[in-house]
Amino acid sequence: MALISLISLSSKAISCDLRLKRLGKAVLGLRSSQRIGARASGLRRPERNLDHRATFAPSTAAVIITQLTRGGNRITQSFKIVDETDEYIVVDKAPFVLMHPTKPNGAATLWKELRELLAFEIANDGQVSIVNRLDRETSGLVLVAKTSAAARKFGIRMQQRRVKKEYLAIVWGWPEWEIRVVDAPLDRQGKHRESAIWLKQAIHPAGGSAQTEFHVEQRFIKSGSSGDDKFALIQAIPHTGRTHQIRVHLASIGCPIVGDKIYGPDEQLYLRFIQTGWTPELERQLLLPRHALHATKLAIEGEGEWTSPLPVDLAKFLEGQPPCRLSYDAAERVPP
Repeated sequence: MALISLISLSSKAISCDLRLKRLGKAVLGLRSSQRIGARASGLRRPERNLDHRATFAPSTAAVIITQLTRGGNRITQSFKIVDETDEYIVVDKAPFVLMHPTKPNGAATLWKELRELLAFEIANDGQVSIVNRLDRETSGLVLVAKTSAAARKFGIRMQQRRVKKEYLAIVWGWPEWEIRVVDAPLDRQGKHRESAIWLKQAIHPAGGSAQTEFHVEQRFIKSGSSGDDKFALIQAIPHTGRTHQIRVHLASIGCPIVGDKIYGPDEQLYLRFIQTGWTPELERQLLLPRHALHATKLAIEGEGEWTSPLPVDLAKFLEGQPPCRLSYDAAERVPP
């Protein structure tokens, strides 16, 4: 009798699994970009194209979100889909979004929101593996593997330096060069001398090799309370992938990134920000509430190439418009 019950239970489980797969093919068997369209239109099955991809509101410079409703549950997204296949998804991350959870406080992270978006794939032996990571305040392109095989493949290509990345940064001053390569090893500063900021990196001979190529794209002047200030738009091409590499290398050659609380005018500004949040005084000294760094291009040998234009907050700064006003919650005061 027990054997019959076990067989019956097993048959029900298999039947349930088959029904789930059939449901997936009929209703949910769409790429995530199509499911987004379905959520916004009451689960009507959309066509298989990227016209239904999520986008962030172009007028928002804080955590840019697209809110979608499905089944009464509110889903908040801080990215937009750029491209997607059965193996991977490429997203454009908004600024102020953490890549992975750092505290058990339920704060939004890219990883968590991707798991919500790709719930069907995960239920069918998929996964969410972020291939290239960005700092919290950095915006731009992120590659995410949807299967273990894809994660291994892209991991190997990263090691072989077959994943090419380009960034745009707005820096203080007018560089006296057009092209420059910085080849300087990086290590955590606190390992070699006292550091008020645990995560702060520094150039040190004992560190890991780090090389970044810089090109001046544009020089411009912006009027402020202290008069006219000089700035430049820089293309940054990292040939290695060290923590804060572009930020440290630019600061080391006298071109700190605008808005950088750690490597900008004074690291004490970051400590003050942790205590008080964003204030008019910090705005006066930093100009932007986040460091002006954007991952603008991503190319994978044998797979494809994707680009992302400057987001609205950086584009406005470049055009001489005042920055958007932001408010920060104490919970968001984490390393940028």
